[in-house]
Amino acid sequence: DDDDDDDDDDDDDEEEEEGGGKKEGEDEDEGAKVEDVEEEEEDGEEGGEGKSAAKRTKKVKEVTHEWKHLNEQRPIWMRSAEDVTEAEYASFYKSLTNDWEEHLAVKHFAVEGQLEFRAVLFVPKRAPFDMFEGNNRRKLNNIKLYVRRVFIMDNCEDLMPEYLQFVKGVVDSEDLPLNISRESLQQNKILRVIKKNLVKKSLEMFTELSEDEEKYKKFYESFSKNLKLGVHEDSTNRTKLAKLLRYQSTKSGEGMTSLDDYVSRMTDAQPGIYFITGESKRAIENSPFLEKLRRKNYEVLFMTDPIDEYAVQQLKEYEGKKLLSATKEGLRMEEDEEEKAAFEEAKTQSEGLCKLMKEVLEDKVDKVVVSNRLADSPCVLVTGEYGWSANMERIMKAQALRDASTSSYMMSKKTMEVNPTNPIITALRDKASADTQDKTVKDLIWLLYDTALLTSGFSLDEPTTFANRIHRLIKLGLSIEDAEDDDEDDEGDMPELEAGGEGMGDMEEVD
Repeated sequence: DDDDDDDDDDDDDEEEEEGGGKKEGEDEDEGAKVEDVEEEEEDGEEGGEGKSAAKRTKKVKEVTHEWKHLNEQRPIWMRSAEDVTEAEYASFYKSLTNDWEEHLAVKHFAVEGQLEFRAVLFVPKRAPFDMFEGNNRRKLNNIKLYVRRVFIMDNCEDLMPEYLQFVKGVVDSEDLPLNISRESLQQNKILRVIKKNLVKKSLEMFTELSEDEEKYKKFYESFSKNLKLGVHEDSTNRTKLAKLLRYQSTKSGEGMTSLDDYVSRMTDAQPGIYFITGESKRAIENSPFLEKLRRKNYEVLFMTDPIDEYAVQQLKEYEGKKLLSATKEGLRMEEDEEEKAAFEEAKTQSEGLCKLMKEVLEDKVDKVVVSNRLADSPCVLVTGEYGWSANMERIMKAQALRDASTSSYMMSKKTMEVNPTNPIITALRDKASADTQDKTVKDLIWLLYDTALLTSGFSLDEPTTFANRIHRLIKLGLSIEDAEDDDEDDEGDMPELEAGGEGMGDMEEVD
């Protein structure tokens, strides 16, 4: 009887659990699934008559959770480049860089072998305004480093050289350890291999971009300084970077020419690639240094960017052709025998004048020589082959934190080159041979020196003195007599009297 009472109580409890438990389950978790579980129990004690086990139903609450995969997209760099559309690249670039414009070019690649990594590199349409500011105010590059899809850092110095800091993108390595520290990252050989490949692929991207003239023009306007900085710093890829350079020239008109195009237009007898540096195209396109080169139909490149001065110091030659500065001494030009003979004759005739000019100018010039580089101008000032050019001197003077002691020995000695066939030089030579002490000759020599300073790209040391000489010429042209100057003229300034006999060459004294 007790057993029967217990069974009845159990049935009542189960019914209560069915009602109450279901409500609780609904309150606790509406998404829970309730399943029927059949439970078999032997009813051997009840009656003991050998009946089969009775089936009883017991409801048990089981809670299951369904997870929804929110990010079902694979990282764009893990996909094949053929499967990614331009719109997807543009969307990824904007989210990566917070740029409102689309990218100019993209390079999507994977490297396999001893080292495995994937990367997507982008070239923006314009340069950031603070690209070349101090190191503490900008990131060294814009490449985000991932290891097996886990973000590590976005300012790893060893991923890109400084001149490629404008390239943006993502690199995902399979070989770097996840728990890597910044100190050990700097010493990691894997990173050096990744950097080498990133530079190689970046240059490939620029080369592909150069095939589209319109796009490359826009790229070059924004990032030409970076390419020239690369020529200065990256000796390994200097030749590849030189192929990407573009310059205006005496034959390019308003457009720009590459070094390859220049070499293709060269004659076999041309000694090298001629170039001239200066502040602007307008300042140098009519320079006296170009007169003879134009006459011989040689093309000359115009280098007007300050960083060009640094780049050509490292880029000594291109495709076996030497780069020759038109403003430095030792300029070589093709000459025939007739030209050589005429030059030697003029050189002999002008030796006396050159000696006198050196005595008058003293330490302002290193030497005065006869030149074959001029066609129309009377004279120019050239610098030493290995020193600063006039343009480089101007750039260094403009440095706010420059060291004056450094610039003193880096400034090149100036050589004055005169044109023996110029009428001014011819007349001056005749006047000097008549009287070497003539003040007018000395004044004209100083005036020639000052004008040569300006036309050669230098700045005047004494602008006021130069202005006074010009004012004196203006007065002479207007027939204005200066009483004060007449009083100050000494005896040696007056011309000689025409005497009939010997010993009558005394100067006339004027009170």
